[in-house]
Amino acid sequence: MAERAVPILPSPDLAQTLAFYTRLGFENRGAPHEEWDYLIVGRGDVVLHFITVPDVDPLATAGSCYVYVDDADAVHEQWRRAGVEADPATGSRLEQPTDTAYGMREFALVDASGNLVRVGSPLPGVTVP
Repeated sequence: MAERAVPILPSPDLAQTLAFYTRLGFENRGAPHEEWDYLIVGRGDVVLHFITVPDVDPLATAGSCYVYVDDADAVHEQWRRAGVEADPATGSRLEQPTDTAYGMREFALVDASGNLVRVGSPLPGVTVP
């Protein structure tokens, strides 16, 4: 098996987190979250884990991860069509894709738990480490 890392992100409400990520094309890949207070979702090769943290402050959490994809614009469009709306109370939002100085085309998604999921694909001629 190839080596890989999977983030474990906080969520005060795993049912809400599952519903949010299901709209983005993820599926539940673990045991029922009610059984373990733990949620595993996946979309293709992307896997995210969530643990129940009832008092997580979505405006102050440091939960984050980076997801490499083949086409950041296509993923952004799919997620935009899924209806991610900005919520000032939680900081939840979907930002527009931009080209970075470090050679990535990327955008940010912040979920209702305050977790930052940065999604990017390399610009032409850039090799991802």
